Amino acid sequence: MDFGQVITQVIGDSQQSLWPAVGSGFKPEIVLCITLFVLLIAKCFTWGTRIDLAFPLTCIGLCLSVYVAEPWNYLGDGAPPRTELFTGMLVLDSFTAFFRAILLLSALLLVILTQITGVPDLSDATDFFCLVLGAIVGLCLMASANHALMIFLAVEIASIPSYVLAGLLENQRRSSEAALKYSIYGAGAAGVMLYGISLLTGVLNTAHLPSMAQELATQWPVYEADTRWVLVMGGLMLGVGLAFKLSAVPFHFWCPDVFEGSAAEIGAFLSVASKAGALALLVRVSFGFGLLNVEPMHFPTDTNSRAGMFSVTDKVPSDVSSHNPSESDSLNVTDLNHRLAPTRNFIICLISLVAMITCTFGNLAAYGQTNIKRLLAYSTIAHAGYMMMAVPPALAMATTDASGARYAIAALGMYILTYVFMNVGVFAVVALLRNSLGSEEIADYAGLIRNAPLTVICFSLMMFSLLGIPPLAGFIGKFAVFGALTDGWRSTGSPLLLGLLVVGGLNTALSVYYYLRVIKVMTFDRETDSTRPRPLSVISPLGACYVFAISVPLLAITVMAAPLHKWSLAAALQLF
Repeated sequence: MDFGQVITQVIGDSQQSLWPAVGSGFKPEIVLCITLFVLLIAKCFTWGTRIDLAFPLTCIGLCLSVYVAEPWNYLGDGAPPRTELFTGMLVLDSFTAFFRAILLLSALLLVILTQITGVPDLSDATDFFCLVLGAIVGLCLMASANHALMIFLAVEIASIPSYVLAGLLENQRRSSEAALKYSIYGAGAAGVMLYGISLLTGVLNTAHLPSMAQELATQWPVYEADTRWVLVMGGLMLGVGLAFKLSAVPFHFWCPDVFEGSAAEIGAFLSVASKAGALALLVRVSFGFGLLNVEPMHFPTDTNSRAGMFSVTDKVPSDVSSHNPSESDSLNVTDLNHRLAPTRNFIICLISLVAMITCTFGNLAAYGQTNIKRLLAYSTIAHAGYMMMAVPPALAMATTDASGARYAIAALGMYILTYVFMNVGVFAVVALLRNSLGSEEIADYAGLIRNAPLTVICFSLMMFSLLGIPPLAGFIGKFAVFGALTDGWRSTGSPLLLGLLVVGGLNTALSVYYYLRVIKVMTFDRETDSTRPRPLSVISPLGACYVFAISVPLLAITVMAAPLHKWSLAAALQLF
């Protein structure tokens, strides 16, 4: 196959898959891209710079994206079947629909918040919203990635706008430093991840995740030790990119500095949307390599029978050494999943270790913080560890207890959905207090209960919810994850899952101090001579309404736990 044949194959596959993909599952991303294009065109005209069009156009684009995504069709009865788009590069299923809805919701909440806080100003609004929309497109692609190349592209599409957003505050040294650190760490992580992807695809001779899993299942017993070590190193390098997006230890160094240096609105976006997309990709990669949920593909006997490099049916030719076509053809899905047990165990151990270290480090490092954004950054790191804990029991039960595995993924979905309201809410309060107090130091919040009682009450509800105090929404999500760990331990008897449960419970107790310390400063401490002077109205009425509105779901989710659990279970249905 020469280069001309490759180009012809790519063009043919694109023509055959583009319009069906646009007509079925790629419409939200298309709408976001059109909205981005319209924003840029409007800025080219003089009237576009004098009239605030960026905010209404962005809101319309996000709402229209939710409408064309139709998540209610996938999270109810009679959901459409799982579909692969663009010759297997992306996959559209209930899991994609659920996380795409969460990402669009978080973007809409952020856009409304920026309009209230005034960051960015009118001159930078178009650029800001274009960057947000671009990042959301990348995050949506991360949630639906089904190909190693798409994993890398989606991460980069989501990351590059985030680097620019971190340096949004002009003429501020910390903001520029945050953007520089973020981009340097991101470039290093991307390089390592790309090298890991090249190792995996080079050994397995395919980049399509189900095909890679099938090749691992059929070839792992006959791989030499050196080849196995190459695969292990490739998997670890791929994990570096995922850990960077999750701000998981030891690739968390950028998170506190970036959160402190960037605007609180950007911190809300990075802590919610970026985490949701990264966790969705973590599930995709973990299940993509560790589980086959479709009938195995048969390897062709003629190396020229399929020329498509990027096709769903990419296969390893039968003349590859150590491959036995008759053996692989006789294996069914159950046999292949049994052979993938070493891969699943490796992924389970790796994610469990990183999750335990991440939540422990995040909670301990938050103890000594005096800046509220740095404290929330370490809180974000800790919660990333909690949310990662839902993946090991799901993988462990995937082949033995499908309902238990679906419950574990549903617990992750519930946690992320509640986390959206918790973290957007706390960062909204921080942004509003920054505008009125001119400070983001915890000490300057002393006695705030006397100036803004409603804000302090709502902020306390959010902090209690982050802690996991019943009956708030944070308790629902965390209890669901711990319940999934308990079910996984009972089903498999794995001491690792029991250890995760114990570590998660101990870390919840560890986090009590630094969450309550902020509430104590705002309610019990009195103003000192060093406390910054405050205006009579600490938060504008519109800002107070936003904080109250985003606090309501923290109580309402407790009452709506049953339908939320039903939607989350529906999201996990097509993963198995």
